[in-house]
Amino acid sequence: MNRSKSIFNQAGVLGCGLVILAVLTVRSAEPVAGESSALKNAVVLIIRHAEKPDSGYDLSPAGYQRADAYPGYFKGLAMDSKPLKLDYVFATADSKGSHRPRLTVEPLGRALGLQIDTRFTNKKFQDMVGEIQTKDHGPHILICWHHGQIPALLRALGAAPETLLPNGKWPKDVYDWVITAGFDEDGRLIPESTKRISEHLLQGDSQ
Repeated sequence: MNRSKSIFNQAGVLGCGLVILAVLTVRSAEPVAGESSALKNAVVLIIRHAEKPDSGYDLSPAGYQRADAYPGYFKGLAMDSKPLKLDYVFATADSKGSHRPRLTVEPLGRALGLQIDTRFTNKKFQDMVGEIQTKDHGPHILICWHHGQIPALLRALGAAPETLLPNGKWPKDVYDWVITAGFDEDGRLIPESTKRISEHLLQGDSQ
């Protein structure tokens, strides 16, 4: 009886050890916090969808005007005096209440010959961030999202929304900002490269 109990205890200890080893192995495969080889020397740009109407899921006339202006705007955008050519574009998945993120970047996607990635829903932005941190999408990535989730999206990328947005929030009546986030050769966020830019595309845009 004692021998059987001893064998059972040894098997239990061995089983626990294997479980711990498996957990450590999984954790070691995860990217180090704040570091991502997939974002090596990358720039991530974040915009809100363009202006919305009083009702409906699409854009207002001003919103469509902004969307149509984005191909020229991003074609002329430069970072550190170097032209920035977008490699990949994400937009929030369509929902029953809004197709606006996709509609905002569709003209840009057509102009660049890029397919818009709309796999991730509004509240699943963390899954999208996890993907760009682990899979190479090119050095210049644009994300078009709903304004309410952008502060948390920034935080997931390692940026501090409090330093980029008023009271850490994207105002509900502002549509003309671009936030840039640059990453170094180790895939770590460069704080001084994380900025908010005003587009100056339409009359009434922020000065």
